[in-house]
Amino acid sequence: MLLKIFIVGAIAIGIMAAIKDGRVLRDAGLLSRCSAVSASNRSELSCTKGRLDGFPNLTNQSCELVSASASRQVWRCAAPVVSSQSPNG
Repeated sequence: MLLKIFIVGAIAIGIMAAIKDGRVLRDAGLLSRCSAVSASNRSELSCTKGRLDGFPNLTNQSCELVSASASRQVWRCAAPVVSSQSPNG
């Protein structure tokens, strides 16, 4: 009985860690996703709409909206956009 509780707890912790990471939700199409349009120009991003959060708003990262359609937006940014801040050192 105690072993079953530990197994269910380990599975629950694994599922919570996967959801917190965000990759599972992005792969399922629930969260928005942005990628570079071309390898030579990293300052243009193509973003798809997520079911939960809609399109991302990149105006706070000094980007301007170039084009928009029902399923995709293209943003041009003055500086490269990073997805998360990581400590250096």
